Amino acid sequence: MRVVQKFGGTSVGSIERIKKTADIVQAELERGVQVAVVVSAMSGETNRLLALAKEMSEQPKGREMDALLATGEQVSAALLAIELQARGIAAYSYNGGQAGFVTSGDHVRARIKHVEGAHLIAHLEAGEVPVVTGFQGMDEKGNITTLGRGGSDTSAVALAVAVDADVCDIYTDVDGIYTTDPRMVPKAQKMNQISYEEMLEFASLGAKVLQTRSVELAMRFQMPLHLRSSFEPVQGTMVVGEDETMERAAVSGVAYNRDEAKITIMGIPDQPGIAANVFGPIAAAGVNVDVIVQNVSEQGFTDITFTVPRSDYKQTMGIMHMLCEQMQGRVVKGDDGVAKVSVIGVGMRSHAGVAKDMFDVLAKEGVNIQMITTSEIKVTVVIEEKYIELAVRTLHTAFGLDQANS
Repeated sequence: MRVVQKFGGTSVGSIERIKKTADIVQAELERGVQVAVVVSAMSGETNRLLALAKEMSEQPKGREMDALLATGEQVSAALLAIELQARGIAAYSYNGGQAGFVTSGDHVRARIKHVEGAHLIAHLEAGEVPVVTGFQGMDEKGNITTLGRGGSDTSAVALAVAVDADVCDIYTDVDGIYTTDPRMVPKAQKMNQISYEEMLEFASLGAKVLQTRSVELAMRFQMPLHLRSSFEPVQGTMVVGEDETMERAAVSGVAYNRDEAKITIMGIPDQPGIAANVFGPIAAAGVNVDVIVQNVSEQGFTDITFTVPRSDYKQTMGIMHMLCEQMQGRVVKGDDGVAKVSVIGVGMRSHAGVAKDMFDVLAKEGVNIQMITTSEIKVTVVIEEKYIELAVRTLHTAFGLDQANS
């Protein structure tokens, strides 16, 4: 068996934690498993490096930021390799370029083009442990590049694909995926399995357990992911293809995101291209738009309402006021006190009435729905943020998630 193990910042956050991580690697080797490791920077290190750069310049060049930030993972990889070597284990640390990660040249937000994994496979077949830096690679000009926040998850999946691993273990400070946030709902249940599509929906709604790009990559190459705790030796949650999951209830989980703001531009001309005129400048500013509703035209005018991350609210409002004036619109309204709640489940494909049930539950609790969006496996509503805990808890109970369901 061949496995790639990825350890996050908390798992390598101190010498003591690195030794515990080495225990996990060693235990797998003793079971006869071939192991490659991907590590993040020690917890807090990336922020420390960012702060140092800001002391030098308010807008440092991307190339130099990549050179700086990549050092965090190199420290973790070298220290873990040293610890493994001290135990008599043949281990070798590699930075992204040495490991064969070839990326685009987009500094700070590079994308992996391919991984040349032949030399790493040779290590594995010899019983040796390559310890690879996550989050980074090298472009075709030889420049160090980084993949953006959370990029170590993506590195781990890409490496697992490149070395033809049987599974990619993602070790973190939680022991699996839960039906909702257990800090909000004590009755939340850990799921034994979840599909790639469900995991993508959870990740897109702000669940920070797995990075979205890593799940997309795993789904593309059908690489099983095992999300598990580096602190407790317990079975975690497997992220697998839908055809590998047992028949499921209509709803697998309830997710939410507080980082939301709602903006409405009213009384703009209802004509071809108007939506492109509204959302083009927002996209150019690097703002991601989520839920969108356009009202039916009245007397040649229409209203468009959409949500953006709360951190982008002020910037987007400024853009909308400018556009409203250019289009001779009526007014722009905004609200940064909203949140999203979603029910998610691949079982929705074969169960009718999930949306109706969701709306009935919220209505009985006096929760007003401001916006709605749906997909094959998700129903999302935008509500006032003050009702978020009530909505999540009530929906979790209503859809039978208070008891173990997987």
